[in-house]
Amino acid sequence: MANKFIIRVYGVLIHEDAVLVSDEVVMGKPITKFPGGGLEFGEGTIECLQREFFEELTLKVDITGHFYTTDFYVPSAFDPNIQVISVYYLVNPINPEKLKDLHSHGDKKQVFRWIPLSKLKDLDVSLVIDKKVVNMIIDRFRA
Repeated sequence: MANKFIIRVYGVLIHEDAVLVSDEVVMGKPITKFPGGGLEFGEGTIECLQREFFEELTLKVDITGHFYTTDFYVPSAFDPNIQVISVYYLVNPINPEKLKDLHSHGDKKQVFRWIPLSKLKDLDVSLVIDKKVVNMIIDRFRA
């Protein structure tokens, strides 16, 4: 297999001093990550993130700003021949009342939960890029 890139787009949703994470099973491996997913051909990063939030949470979100893009080499946790580039945006729900009723859809291999910013640490997430983002969130948002 030739070496290639994949682009992942994630949302950092902070509400009532907590950040939203997703517990998932990917290729048989449990991981905790930020909500989001893979960029599809012909799609922009913002469109991708809005699609992912709606598919995963039936939640429409506004993108309020770019937060971080991978700036170091990261091989895929599932295939060392694939380099991962991740783009993170800050997001706000269009209908915040829907946050009370967050639930997973489809195969139920994905569950969403809130981690209080006061307790957030990089060990709470599984992927190396997400660990960097958690530390950035702590630096920026923890009071």
